[in-house]
Amino acid sequence: MKSTDDLLQFTMIIFVRTFKIVLIRLAYIDPITAGELHLIAHEPAFDRLFFQRDRKDMFLTIALNNGPQQHVTIDGISYEFPANTILPLMVNQTFTFTNPEQIIAWQYNRNFYCIVDHDREVSCVGFLFYGSTETMFIALHDQQQKKINLLIEVFIDEFGDKDTIQRDMLQMLLKRLIIIITRLAKQQYIKDPLLNEDKLDIVRKFNLMVENNYRMQHTVQFYANQLNRSPKTLANTFALYNHKLPLMAIQDRIILEAKRLLMYTDKSSKEISYVLGYGDAAYFSNFFKKQVGTSPSSFRNAISPLLSPK
Repeated sequence: MKSTDDLLQFTMIIFVRTFKIVLIRLAYIDPITAGELHLIAHEPAFDRLFFQRDRKDMFLTIALNNGPQQHVTIDGISYEFPANTILPLMVNQTFTFTNPEQIIAWQYNRNFYCIVDHDREVSCVGFLFYGSTETMFIALHDQQQKKINLLIEVFIDEFGDKDTIQRDMLQMLLKRLIIIITRLAKQQYIKDPLLNEDKLDIVRKFNLMVENNYRMQHTVQFYANQLNRSPKTLANTFALYNHKLPLMAIQDRIILEAKRLLMYTDKSSKEISYVLGYGDAAYFSNFFKKQVGTSPSSFRNAISPLLSPK
């Protein structure tokens, strides 16, 4: 019989309890379920410790910029990352920060907390992580900053309590964090009062379905059938959300994955076309060129010098 200490691995590299958070690496790892939760703060090598591409363990990331405005590069695209702002990052997204030591980040895998299973509790699937319109930078005002800082303190305490309910406590805190961020994101990114929860639910489900099926299902009709809606109804709902048309959302997701495969693997354009459900490599190449403005091979040649290791 394994003891609790054998089942639950706790790691703390450096922790100094002051009013300012310093270098912290905390981890909960359950070897039976393979569930993992990490809390990292002010780690200069953060974006290299948990570089997502080609990892067997896929983590969702919630990153807080706890310092001045900086830049984050996500899948080769640079964005301004304002101070006191939270950025949700999906699995398989690659990211680097100009000042990673300013970042406080939570990372967790599906085995620790499956947002699909808990979607009704936190209402974030297809919105917080799987929205396909834009990368969300969620601003924290003074009151929200205080709330998040208090939550971080409780997280740190719970990482230190190695008992039989530690997983439950950490899951509860993570759920609280996701709910806070989701509420703020809805306030900041949903402006139309006509977009009620039922309509938002359609958008969320559509985005999640696209995430799970974009490699083989490229038509709006497929997703409309799954949602028991007409393509026109989907288009009207997306318009309320200031969302791209459903077909554009599908195509953007395909192109995003094609770019990732071109940037971070050595797969040929033909191999990538098959991975993404295109039997005709020439058709895929033309589709890519129409969407991106350049051929897959030209895109790879142009981006490769920018991805050299730090």
